[in-house]
Amino acid sequence: MDWILAFLETVLFASLAPLLAGWIKWVKCRLQNRKAPSLVQPYRELAKLFRKQPVVADSASWLFEFAPYVVFASAVLSAAIVPFVAAHMPTSAIADIIVLVGFFALGRFFLALAGMDVGTAFGGMGSSREMTIASLAEPAMLMAVFTLAMSASTTNLSTAIDYVLNSGLVLRPSFIFALAGLLLVAVAETGRIPVDNPATHLELTMIHEAMILEYSGRHLAFIEWASQIRLMLYGVLIANIFLPWGIAHDFSPQEMGYGFLAIMAKLLVLGIILPVCETLFAKMRLFRVPEFLGFAYLLSLLGMLSHIILEVGN
Repeated sequence: MDWILAFLETVLFASLAPLLAGWIKWVKCRLQNRKAPSLVQPYRELAKLFRKQPVVADSASWLFEFAPYVVFASAVLSAAIVPFVAAHMPTSAIADIIVLVGFFALGRFFLALAGMDVGTAFGGMGSSREMTIASLAEPAMLMAVFTLAMSASTTNLSTAIDYVLNSGLVLRPSFIFALAGLLLVAVAETGRIPVDNPATHLELTMIHEAMILEYSGRHLAFIEWASQIRLMLYGVLIANIFLPWGIAHDFSPQEMGYGFLAIMAKLLVLGIILPVCETLFAKMRLFRVPEFLGFAYLLSLLGMLSHIILEVGN
């Protein structure tokens, strides 16, 4: 029964990811005084892509067709190990932040290879930029999570959530710095403004979009769906690690209902904060991205130093 619930939670996670993307787009259009699309527009776009036959270039190898499935599978596996509605699921034993970063790296690796496989200038440029950003973002992400791991004495997400819940509402400077660093990393990893613009196809600004220009049909649908799941993953991580109140502890219908409403409310708020920031800030030049991610790493490092000085030192 527990494994069935874990499977249903993963399906719910993946099925709600396009809705979060639609909500963010709807809020952004409203903020910019533009006519907003329907909240279910991402579902319509995915359904349209799944109905189309993919077109593959003659110069593409088997890797080009295989990569979208690996990218999507890695995103779904990541969703399976991240606590969503309930803190403890059958997958809690492998719900480790190191495993999660590994799944992220697996999807990115195959997507970057697929971008270079066809041999177009856009694909190689996008893959190069993507790996450069990843090499700067991953250390900042790990440093932010290690700050939490040092406090909870574990890298397991479920155990860390229990630690935050049992500690109560405590003001920790280390958590504030780590949260700020993780927020900046999430913006970079999900390809949002000011690092990247998911709505552009301009040569000088593309990063993620440059790698997938040659994809179409169901291949593109799997990649787009994986990107939406990845965006929701970062939102759930931020909400359930640093603000875990309301998450279910057991599998009773009442607890699961409260946990679902709690995470939906948190994602609703995060889905407003993100488009507000994207509306206020312009996209930065690519050469300034290392400074942006360097600042994220600095914040995460300050979080760890704050923990060592204020908590371990006492």
